Amino acid sequence: MTTVDPQRLVVATTVGGAVEASAAVVSPSTTAGSIAAYIALTKPRIVELLLLTTVPVMFLAERGVPSLWLTVSTVVGGTFAAGSANTLNCVLDRDIDERMHRTRRRPLPRHKVSTTGAVVFGLALGVAATLLLGLAVNWLSAGLALGANVFYVLGYTLVLKRRTPQNIVWGGAAGCFPALIGWTAVTGSLAWAPVVLFMVVFFWTPPHFWSLAIRYRADYAAADVPMLPVVASSYVVGFQIVVYSWLTVATSLLLWPVASTGWVYPIAAAVLGAAFLVEAHGLFGRARTTEDPVRLKAMRLFHWSNAYLALLFLAVAIDPLLTR
Repeated sequence: MTTVDPQRLVVATTVGGAVEASAAVVSPSTTAGSIAAYIALTKPRIVELLLLTTVPVMFLAERGVPSLWLTVSTVVGGTFAAGSANTLNCVLDRDIDERMHRTRRRPLPRHKVSTTGAVVFGLALGVAATLLLGLAVNWLSAGLALGANVFYVLGYTLVLKRRTPQNIVWGGAAGCFPALIGWTAVTGSLAWAPVVLFMVVFFWTPPHFWSLAIRYRADYAAADVPMLPVVASSYVVGFQIVVYSWLTVATSLLLWPVASTGWVYPIAAAVLGAAFLVEAHGLFGRARTTEDPVRLKAMRLFHWSNAYLALLFLAVAIDPLLTR
């Protein structure tokens, strides 16, 4: 009798500019291992982050608890859409992933999934997402999800990522669409409130991603990816992180008058924003004296930026429940 020792697959996941590490047990000789490899292509941790910016906006649009069926349909459709974009991103970036220590254990560099299989899987998820959102939610939401995917795969992955240090600034816009999708799922139309939240995620993405890119600067340099920390000094990166952090916090406070929220959201936004700015300025202060990624403690800002966005959107969901 033969036995197969499962190998541990560590997957680095990304959204418009966001990255996290997640793990899955993959055994290529088993059906379960093959399924796990395909799931890993979708970057589940990033899918979670995208849904985190979708569902709370549905509560805000509803001014209460949205329909369970509508929420489930939007969540499943959004999961398929994000999984499609992430899978196709893995296909197009497989040469980069092979050269980066942080990503070389993804399914394609490890040959756990064939390139053809990944392409078919990614396209199938995209079709399923569009049909599900269009038929069960509305076609505006479906169109926004499809537009975000096309921009992420073609605009960011194929054009921006390999050509400009501002790649994550503009490419990160794809990760902002869930705020629009959550609103349109409930209302069937757009408004200024979801646009404000779109811009919050847009300005949040550079500090979030650049703090990670500082830590893995050598990886991006080895793969010839011109992330800002690769081509600019830590001082320049730190300064831009501070600028975008201030824009993030200022924009988050705009939701209070634009959406006529209650008292919960503005208090949460102010407190969380202050903490975010403290961390951003702390990184900038350290960047004045060192170029060493370890001494810069950039991952501290990266992890806090995740918590900031999660808690901010939690406040978006809670506010209408407590103040209606």
